[in-house]
Amino acid sequence: MIAIERFLAEVFSAFWSPEQPWLILGGFVGWLALRQLLPAGSQYVLKQTITFFILCLFGELGAAFMGAMGWERGALAFFELSRLGVGIALIRFGGLLLFRGVMPALRFEAPRILEDIAVTLAYCAWGLIRLRYAGLDLSQIVATSAVMTAIIAFAMQDTLGNVLGGLAIHLDHSVEIGDWVVADGLSGRVIDIRWRYTKIATRNGEKAVVPNSFLMKNRFSVVGIYGGKVDAWRRWIWFNVGFDHPPRRVVEAVTAAVVDANIANVARDPAPSVVLMDFGAGYARYALRYWLTDPLHDDPTDSEVRIHVFTALERAGIALALPEEVRHMVKENEAHEHALASKEMQRRVEALGKVELFRNLSQEELALLAPYMVHAPFARGDTVTRQGAIAHWLYILVTGEAEVWLEGAGDDRRLLTTLTAGSVFGEMGLMTGAPRTATVIAKTDIDAYRLGKEGLATLMGSRPAIAEDISFILATREAELAQARVEMDESARDREHARRRESILGRIHNFFKLPG
Repeated sequence: MIAIERFLAEVFSAFWSPEQPWLILGGFVGWLALRQLLPAGSQYVLKQTITFFILCLFGELGAAFMGAMGWERGALAFFELSRLGVGIALIRFGGLLLFRGVMPALRFEAPRILEDIAVTLAYCAWGLIRLRYAGLDLSQIVATSAVMTAIIAFAMQDTLGNVLGGLAIHLDHSVEIGDWVVADGLSGRVIDIRWRYTKIATRNGEKAVVPNSFLMKNRFSVVGIYGGKVDAWRRWIWFNVGFDHPPRRVVEAVTAAVVDANIANVARDPAPSVVLMDFGAGYARYALRYWLTDPLHDDPTDSEVRIHVFTALERAGIALALPEEVRHMVKENEAHEHALASKEMQRRVEALGKVELFRNLSQEELALLAPYMVHAPFARGDTVTRQGAIAHWLYILVTGEAEVWLEGAGDDRRLLTTLTAGSVFGEMGLMTGAPRTATVIAKTDIDAYRLGKEGLATLMGSRPAIAEDISFILATREAELAQARVEMDESARDREHARRRESILGRIHNFFKLPG
């Protein structure tokens, strides 16, 4: 019994050194404090460190048992190894407390690479201290350090290159967390910069790990530095048009359409612009340049802009150029071409027949108007007509929806109504030459026809009485618009309707030079 007590006393005295209570207390206090400070996503680091700390304490206890059993050499080596591990765990706790607890509380966000380097240097210093306690002469280590450094540098040149690259990135701020970068076909947002690598989150839901040495040796782009605009990225949309269309007309048509359109993630300042870039084999090559406000949506926004370019060219009667090849083609049957033309004319007549303005016309009169209709598609967000503009045509909405806005002073505007398929708008400008009384914006992609003054003049020349019916409908529309501007009672609205009808009828006769 006395021998066992003596054995346990030797074990306790070897394990419970004067500094041991402070080491244990420091480890568990740091663990408890970090449990409250670290977010849920970082708790795994804390669990690993406290587990390693406890295992090293048991290692010291095991070394004490080995020493009491007479295994002096093995006990000394095992104790030094365990004590080294205890110090490493405490250094890790200290680094977490300093960089992830104290500094954020003081509103100082230190780069993660600084934490990694500081903790690594502390590990090295602690290792040298334990070597000194183990009886090694540090002067011999210093004397051979040049050779060791050369060997280590040669063996770890890639790792050292990454570390130095990470330090350079932090010192010159060439890349920062939150930047959107494009490098070697990779595009994404920087979410972390460590001592060995930079982590990039791509739009495909991937986290790409890029060695820091790659960023230092290769060219990469950081999006969002032009004019201080955060994440503003200039994009290029290319398209080709034949030489039979004047370049200035192409540029003005596409620029006006895209500038006026409401397209998500397209900046209004700087405004989109179209430039003639080159001449190809049978076509001119153009580029629409716009600024993307959110790089995450580059492909969808490019697609939306291309849709607006396509519809703008369609409305202007400008066809995209196709690759040209010389081939022998058999001429299509004339009967087939006539059938296609008849089908299109029938579609136009049906569209006219659904419009209140032309509902009283005969089939012959509708067929007279149909050849004068021009196909006019619009993309969602396009401005179809602008309040105050002068244009002598109307639009017949075949598919889709459009919103009618009443513009006020400054940015003040009011939604009057939403037009659906079968609606007509712009009729006042066609019938009287008056400026547009409201702004119409495409709520969805719409398919429409445009009817100009020439076609209606032909119809009225054959039957002037049509002006009577049309003036009644226009007066009703104008009275409703006036009521939207100022509240009127029913009797006042009727008087206003009669007055406006007479006025509109006179303007129609004057505009089309019809007999009184």
